[in-house]
Formats: sequence, structure tokens, C-alpha cells
Amino acid sequence: MTTEITTPPISLAALLAQDPAFRLHEGGKLTTRPSVQVRDVHDLSLAYTPGVARVCTAIAERPELADDYTWRSNVVAVVTDGTAVLGLGNIGPTAAMPVMEGKSLLFKQFAGVDSVPLCLDCTDVDELVETIARMAPSFGGINLEDISAPRCFEVERRLKELLDIPVFHDDQHGTAIVVLAALRNAAKLTGRRLWDLRAVVAGAGASGLAVTSMLMNAGIGEVVVSDSKGVLHQGRKDLNPYKALIAATTNQSGYNGTTEDALIGADVFIGLSGSTISEDAIASMASNSIVFALSNPEPEIHPEIAREHAAIVATGRSDFPNQINNVLAFPGVFRGALSARASAVTENMKVAAALALSAVVEEELSADRIIPEPFDPRVVPAVAAAVADQARRDGVTRLPGI
Repeated sequence: MTTEITTPPISLAALLAQDPAFRLHEGGKLTTRPSVQVRDVHDLSLAYTPGVARVCTAIAERPELADDYTWRSNVVAVVTDGTAVLGLGNIGPTAAMPVMEGKSLLFKQFAGVDSVPLCLDCTDVDELVETIARMAPSFGGINLEDISAPRCFEVERRLKELLDIPVFHDDQHGTAIVVLAALRNAAKLTGRRLWDLRAVVAGAGASGLAVTSMLMNAGIGEVVVSDSKGVLHQGRKDLNPYKALIAATTNQSGYNGTTEDALIGADVFIGLSGSTISEDAIASMASNSIVFALSNPEPEIHPEIAREHAAIVATGRSDFPNQINNVLAFPGVFRGALSARASAVTENMKVAAALALSAVVEEELSADRIIPEPFDPRVVPAVAAAVADQARRDGVTRLPGI
């Protein structure tokens, strides 16, 4: 007679305990700490009643004093509705909280900016705008995150019109800033300038359209944009208003086929679509081509394969050289905007951020170093200074006497 030995199933709790990601996130990644101490009755009378009433009265008479006498001038709201979280899609506001906590952690660690993660249980554009606008008096800036396109464009546009503090959709503009910085250095390294390049952007969502707009504003030679149905062009009748606007201002050569058709002879490929691209398509590009395969976790083409045909390859991953990571942009952008007490983040401020970011490594360029690494201590100070200076030049600072 044989006895069958069975292994008891491992509980979910045991599985979670073995995963280092769960161990790191246990209890959340944030806390709040006071910036002053209340040690006795005298301190209490200043921090709370009756002393606090004098500060409240002064702010009621001069609202701008809130920037000096509350936390407002150094705190950002990190806001999502959970509809486009990482590559996970519409997982809802509760499941989005670990990402928003992580964003707040990076704000603090990299730029000394305090932030509050806010996951909103509404997806209607009107409700999102109204909710965020009603919370705005508590914050010096609004970082929009992981809101699906095309709603994200309307939410940002309307909040910019309503509020006198920076509103910045990082999925759009953070990505665009880092791509422009990296592409300037890649062009320089291969002996070209932006206006010498023809780029193909695969992906017409939030990041794809923002990258395209920034590259055009920076003077790139030509951009062709594609979505899952092919190249955007004015003859297509299935475009939303945002895609239609891009179609009207790009693709001067009139491509109307697939992404791979447009890549023949192109100088640059920028992947922001989550799709795949064939080795043959990369091989069909111009000599000294530049490939930014930025989809996560899987790039549009494996970087080792792309390197067989391209002079420079970048991805969105930390385990390959040239990581295009938004953390290179948003901490410095908000540090600079908050320091200047800016009322907005202008297009010029975004370009200034990109130029400053690219300049950090311009004397160290190589095929594997076209952009700084996230932990390079030079990044945030350089980006913040450039953004603050441009805010003053653009006349959007609220600092007295400037």
C-alpha cells in the first residue's frame, strides 16, 4: 500500500509575503509629518487658536499670503480617475492608489515637493473638472495622471482655464519633455539637427499626440503619426478632433498606409502604442536611424534586435540603456514652477525643461548615454532652474516684484 503525499496549497497571504513588491507597499508608501513642533500651551496657542485666527484674517484680506503661511506653495495634488493606469488600463481609482502613492514618493525624494495622491471615483469630464477645481485652493499645482484619452485633453484644457496654478498632465508632457531632450542629443550624436529628421510616432493617445506637438514646436523636419488603423492623414474620416488636428498639421508627405510603410527611409521611430514593429521595418529606415521603443513592459521591438540596424536605441525600461522616464521631468518641472509661484506651465517652460535636461549630459554623449539616469543629482536642479527662469520670462510668476 502506498501513501500519497500531498502538499497543502500556499495561501494568498503567504504568496504576497514572498513578493518583495508587496512587502515594500505594505501599509502604503507615504505618511505625513509636521513641519513645526507643538511642545507647550504657548506653541498650541500659535499653531491653533487664537494665533491661527490672525493668519486666517490676513489671508482673507490678501489671498496671496496663503503661499507664504500655508503649505500650499510646496504641495501638489496627484490626481487620477484610474482609467488608464500604467499598461493595466481601466482598473479603477482604488487600484490606482499604489501608483499615485509612488508618484508622490518620487516628488518628495527627487525634488522635495510634497504631494497628496487623490484617486477620484468619477470619470465624467464635467465631474472631474468640478471636483478638481473645488479642491484646488489647497494646492500649489495639479499633476493629472493616468486619465484615458481623449478625455484627458479636455480635463486639462478646462482646468487650465479655471485655475491660476500649474496644471500638468504628466502622461502627455512629462513624456514629451524627456523624448525631446533625448532626441536632441541623439541627433547631435549622429551629426544631425532636429530639422534634418523625419520621425514616425506610433501611437496617437495622450503621450503620442503630446510628443508630436512638442517635436513640431521644437522644429523637427517632419512627423508622421499612426494609430492602430494606420497613418493619420486628412483623408481619414474616423479621427476624433484631437487626432484630426494632428493630421492637419503633420504628414506633409501624404503617407496613408501603415506605420511600417511610413518607416521606409525614416530617421526616427518613436513607439508609444503598445504594439509591435518588425525587424524588417527597422531595417528599412535611413542610415544612422534612431529608435525609441517606449512601450512598457514590452518595447515595440527588442532593443538588441533594433541595435543591429539603428545607431541609437532607447526604451522605457530601466534594464536597458537610455531609459526615457518621466521621473526625469516632472519633479524638476514642478519644483521650478512652485519656486517661481507660476500660474501655469507654458509651452516655453516645457521646452526649457527639455533643453536643460539634454544639456546635463551633452558633454558625455555616447550611443548608450543620450539622456541622464533618473538618479543623476544634476537633473532636478537644472530642470527646475530652467523652468523657473522661463516662468519669469513668460510673465506667469506670482512672486512679488517680478
